[in-house]
This record gives sequence, structure tokens and C-alpha cells, in this order.
Amino acid sequence: MPRVGLFGIGLDTYWPQFEGLKENLLGYQARVNDRLQALGLEVVDAGLVDNPELAKSVGDRFRSENVEAVFLFITTYALSSTVLPVAQRAGVPVIVLNLQPVPQLDYEAFNALGDRGKMTGVWLEHCQACCAPEIACVFSRAGIPFHQVTGYLEEESAWEEIGGWAQAVSVRKGLRENRMGVLGHYYCGMLDVYSDLTTHASVFGTHFELLEMCEVHAIREAVDEKRTAAKLGGFRAAFDVSADCEASELERAARTAAALDELVERHDLGSMAYYYEGQPGNAYENIVTSVIAGNTLLTGRNIPVAGECEIKNAHAMKIMDLLGAGGSFSEYYLADFKDGVLYFGHDGPAHFAIAEGPVGLVPLSVYHGKPGKGLSIQMTVKNGPVTLLSVVQRADGKLALLMAEGESVPGPVLQIGNTNSRYKFALDPREFMNRWNEAGPAHHCAIGVGHLAGSLEKLARLLGIPAIRVC
Repeated sequence: MPRVGLFGIGLDTYWPQFEGLKENLLGYQARVNDRLQALGLEVVDAGLVDNPELAKSVGDRFRSENVEAVFLFITTYALSSTVLPVAQRAGVPVIVLNLQPVPQLDYEAFNALGDRGKMTGVWLEHCQACCAPEIACVFSRAGIPFHQVTGYLEEESAWEEIGGWAQAVSVRKGLRENRMGVLGHYYCGMLDVYSDLTTHASVFGTHFELLEMCEVHAIREAVDEKRTAAKLGGFRAAFDVSADCEASELERAARTAAALDELVERHDLGSMAYYYEGQPGNAYENIVTSVIAGNTLLTGRNIPVAGECEIKNAHAMKIMDLLGAGGSFSEYYLADFKDGVLYFGHDGPAHFAIAEGPVGLVPLSVYHGKPGKGLSIQMTVKNGPVTLLSVVQRADGKLALLMAEGESVPGPVLQIGNTNSRYKFALDPREFMNRWNEAGPAHHCAIGVGHLAGSLEKLARLLGIPAIRVC
């Protein structure tokens, strides 16, 4: 659960002037606290900050308690000198909540108060907009990134937006805590998948653990019949195992899957990218031609695995998984210009938890473009709203998030022992492909269920990288 800071703001001069003002503002802040907690956040509530000295101590508190972000609730007008020290000392992203208590002031009741002092106190409860530009100006001049949500306290659309920020904060934390394994090497000649690990570590905070095939081999050699049988049971529980699967192939894949589980546990991995070939008949070739089922099981239990050593896409898959959306390994498969749909899929691994119907485990007599033969996954992503995500490394070396929202739609799919699904977008296939490709992505992407572009755009802002939304 991400820990965030929350503070309201005010002017200490007001409290003796306007009876009940501070108590009313604290009541509104308590409501904000409750709703942030309902979004799955652990809230460090510092109360109302109403002078520069208190601002410094609150900023220090947020830093000492390791908050991931700070929510600044504009409770009333306050001097920017009581806001800036909090942001400077906390040193984390700031989300400014410019939320009035009500959508519209009851003007008749307000004017009927008669006493201008009382009227001013009520106005100060509702003057959040007054302070918002001052805060924005100061943050901008101080070089402090900030993000603003404007509306009223119980406005659901405002809380949907705040929920998007909560998701983005959670994903950012998950990426920083993630350990990504890199096993083997890139698919030779796929220049688009080559990645700069230093840049990825700098942007996402992810640790990269470079793994050895000889370690996987040693682990696999030690897998006994009991663990192999348990993994075979796992296959039958998660997959619709084809009757065409040979017992020897199932046993081979199960031993490898058990070894992958131990590898992940040894190195505390939260994701992985892999590829290897090996000489024909080599022990390492035997491993790499039997990994798809095990890697699919890992992906379905929140440890996404990207083939062809596509590290950028392992990150995209991890982001989607942290959003609870799955994130299946995919690439363009086919355009259907008559039905206006595009096919995306891959030969594995897949995110079986987001499948439409049963997930097939089927034999392939050849892995196209790769050595050997073995088992593969055949599935379709759940029908309904989906989001495509690609982590792009641009010509200047910097990263960006490329995304598109669409629908997974029913219809015929290719029965070739691969994952593949039909997707419809607001753009026709021609325009979609042109706009997506012009952004310069690698040919892989991650597909997750739900429309998530809003949260992904917020994540990009927290990470300080561009977001490119195709549709």
C-alpha cells in the first residue's frame, strides 16, 4: 500500500477572526483523508499548515516517513510561503486538490446572513480557487512539478481523476521496488528491442538482475519427480491441455516451469525478459524450448515475462500488471480491412488471467523463427475494453509511454498455437498503424483489460517522461 502525505493550508491570522472556520476546514480535510484511504492509500495526515515554520516541520515529517507523493488540499486562502517549504523538503510529486466544499454556493442563504464578518468566514470556506494560481506560480518558478485536480469535494469525476493519480503513485512505487531478471540475450538482429538498462533504471527505478543459463540448468537438474508432478497439476488447473500434447513434452515443460519458479524465488524477481537459442541438442536449447508454459504461469501470477529479451516490453507488461489489467505480450499479427480490426498476438508468454474462455496448452512442431519445438499457449484476450502500452526509447535516448484504448472484439482468430485477438479502435486500421508506428515503438506491446490511458498519462507525468496517446 503506497504511503502518501496529506496537508491542508490556511492563514493563522484567520482563526481568531472567524469563529468555527478552522474546525469546518478540518472537517473537509477529514473527508479527503477518508476518500484517499478508500482508494487504497496509507495517508499521513499533517493537518492544516498555516505558517512557514510549521510548513518546514511538515515537509521534514513527510520525508522521514517516506511518502510516495503529497496531496495538497487547498482548504482556504493561504500564503504560498506556507506551501513551498513542504514541497521542497518532502521532495516527492505534489498533487494539488483544488476542491470546493460544494458545487454552488447558496447565494440567497449566504446574503441573508447579514453580518459581513460571518459572510466573510463562510466565503473563506469556499475560496479555494483564490489560492490555486498563487501556488501554481510559485511551484512553477521554483521548478517543482505539480499536478492539479479541480472540482468540488463530492464530485465523482474529480475523485475518478484523483483515483487515477492514486493508481499512478502505486505503479511508480511498484516499479521502483521491482527486480527484473534478464536471462540470455536479445534475439539477434531485432535492433528495435535493444534497450539501455541505465536509462530504464534511472526512469523507473527498477533493479536489473543479469541471470545465467547455467544457473537455470543447475536448478532444473535438481528438480525431482514430486515437484514435476505438482507443476503438471498446475498446468491442468490453469490450461486446457490438448490431447495432442505428448507426455514427454509435458514433463519437459513442467520441470522447466519448476526451475523457473525457483529462479524467480532465489532472485526475488518481479518480472523478467529472456531469450536464448543454444546449439541443437544442447542442454540450454532444451530449456529455452520448454519455457512458454512456465513463463505464462509466472505472468498470470504477477511476474510478467517478455520473450525475445524485450526489456522495454517487460516494463510495459509490469506497468499493466501493477494496474491490475494483466498485460499480455503482443505484436501486430494481421490487419482485417473489411471488418476494420487489427490482430495482435504472440507465441508466448501470455497473461492467462485475462483470457476470454479457456487457455489452450498445445504442441507446436516448430517455433517459427526460433529453434526447436515444444508446447505453446493459445488464447484470446477477454472481450471488452483494452489498452495497448509500449515503452518507447526515442532517438534522443529518452523514454516515453505510448498508449491506445480500444476494444477486444469477438470473431475468428488464428488457430496456430499462439495468442491472438481482434481489436477495434476509434481509428481505422490504416490510420491506427500509421499513428502508432510514427511514435517509434519496438514491434512488441503489452495489452491489458480496461481503458487506462488516463492513469498511464498520470504515471508518465510522475516519471517525468512524455505520454503519447494514439486514441
